[in-house]
Amino acid sequence: MSLISRRVSLRAVVLLAGSLAVAAALTLRAPVSAQGEAMTVDQVMRMPKIDAHAHVGVLGPGQLDAFVAFLEKMNFRWLNVCVGGMNWARLSEQIESAQEMHRAHPARLAWATSFNLTNWSQADWAKAANSTIDDGFAGGAVAVKIWKDVGMVLKDPDGRYVMADDPRLDPVFSAMAKQGRTLVAHLGEPRNCWLPLDKMTVEGDRRYFSGHPEYHGLLHPEIPDYASQVAARDRMLERHPTLKVVGCHLGSLEYDVDELARRLDRYPNLAVDLAARLVHLQIQPRDKVRAFLVKYQDRVLYGTDLEFGRGSDAAAADPAARLARLAATYESDAAWLATDQEVAADNARAGFTSRGVALPGPVLRKIYFENARKWYPGL
Repeated sequence: MSLISRRVSLRAVVLLAGSLAVAAALTLRAPVSAQGEAMTVDQVMRMPKIDAHAHVGVLGPGQLDAFVAFLEKMNFRWLNVCVGGMNWARLSEQIESAQEMHRAHPARLAWATSFNLTNWSQADWAKAANSTIDDGFAGGAVAVKIWKDVGMVLKDPDGRYVMADDPRLDPVFSAMAKQGRTLVAHLGEPRNCWLPLDKMTVEGDRRYFSGHPEYHGLLHPEIPDYASQVAARDRMLERHPTLKVVGCHLGSLEYDVDELARRLDRYPNLAVDLAARLVHLQIQPRDKVRAFLVKYQDRVLYGTDLEFGRGSDAAAADPAARLARLAATYESDAAWLATDQEVAADNARAGFTSRGVALPGPVLRKIYFENARKWYPGL
């Protein structure tokens, strides 16, 4: 186990035990930077932060209180993202639950709504979608999620897949732009999705697609390929230049920060979150990634895609172990973003480490907090 991993795990346990020694659990320090003061991991963990892409499921008795206490101790606010328009019953439950949790704990739990796609073939589907979105914002939502079921699941009666640039989506996107609302866009998948498992660049993707073969593009040649997914998203951005869009998962351009930079330069209405893709930055050249994060410091949001209370037995589970894993993830991410230490990155491959990018304090504050507030008005 690496030095970083041991310290992270230790501090997670100490944190959940409520120890007074939290401040001393990690002493990693970033080097002095000419572009702003450095921050320690402890300083990052103490400052206000937003996880701008996360998911909360059905919670059992006492779990919500334990979770909110965890967020308060970690000084985090979660953007709880509702997802899955192809299952309207489940999405409706998510929306109701997210709104109730936000109402009970507005300082710690924000939420993003979504819209129904099971009624896609009906003439008034866009009207219904806009009504659901309006209701969500009336209940405190700060964004709208579109998921990869557009592009990879939803089809017309003739068998053609509905893509992100389909003009039938325009009434929804135009209404959002007019009202200054933000689209949380998970469109497409990582490029690894269309590769054999043994050719994928990170272990995390191999794990995911081996467990979710329905989304492994290589196994489904009928699904539009990676280039088609990205191109459709780009055309949507071109057609709606005033619509604020946060591209989930590094905008599905995780494999190359140069490709991502080209899109950010081309589309000023686009930002991206780091959710579940930090490992793809950790395997790219360190100095190039650092330069990218500094240059586009106003366009990158911290997010994780972490889940709490999801799964068939989640409502009955003791939250302590899960909260400890969340804490360990947060501290490992902070170590990589704030210091130049070698950080364990097992999602890349077993035993792999990546030298941290040691971002200056002002950049860290933007990525962890200020950008989410800017790109999600009301957050």
